[in-house]
Amino acid sequence: MKYTRANLLTPARNLCSAFSSSSPIPTILTNFTHDPYPQAHEHGLPHLAPFLGRTFTGTDGVSRYFEVMGSELGFEDMSFEPEAEWLVDTSTMAVVIRGTAKFFAKRTGQKWDEGFVYRLGIAEEINEEVGGRGELKVQEYEIWADTGAAYLAIKGRLGEVLGDETEAGTKGTGRTRRSQDRKRSGCGEVVGSGMSAFGSCGQ
Repeated sequence: MKYTRANLLTPARNLCSAFSSSSPIPTILTNFTHDPYPQAHEHGLPHLAPFLGRTFTGTDGVSRYFEVMGSELGFEDMSFEPEAEWLVDTSTMAVVIRGTAKFFAKRTGQKWDEGFVYRLGIAEEINEEVGGRGELKVQEYEIWADTGAAYLAIKGRLGEVLGDETEAGTKGTGRTRRSQDRKRSGCGEVVGSGMSAFGSCGQ
């Protein structure tokens, strides 16, 4: 069956809505397939954080990814680009989405503004023993984010990089020096600016 852009947007929208509303992990998992096995992969060096650079497979594996990531990081004010700007490939059944949020390290309280990119692989649920058989859901969840900021914040060293730019009552809250330079140059923020493939301004 040939699926349309509108078909593929629905499961992607549902997952993003679950993220932005800070839904609990069991609710998030309802947006993933059971069969075929789902998987989650956040790109980055495994040495920087336990949730980076490895593929978590199966429902239990995806749940574990969100548990491990959630034990280290939290976020506020997550939002995504308008759906008209989401990239949809109907031949590979994939949706690419850019978003922003303020992330923080739970152990240190250090915060930073971040742009990130999701690539969501969509598949039809074929498990007869679970609800939603035949529905389109997310099978592959890939994310590219600011792993350097996450590492520094977890270690309590983000403030050293950000300098004196902090917000009252927080530790090391601010933007990277590169994003500050973008503001001063009039270029503004580029979502996903930590990835050269997505941010051309100032490259």
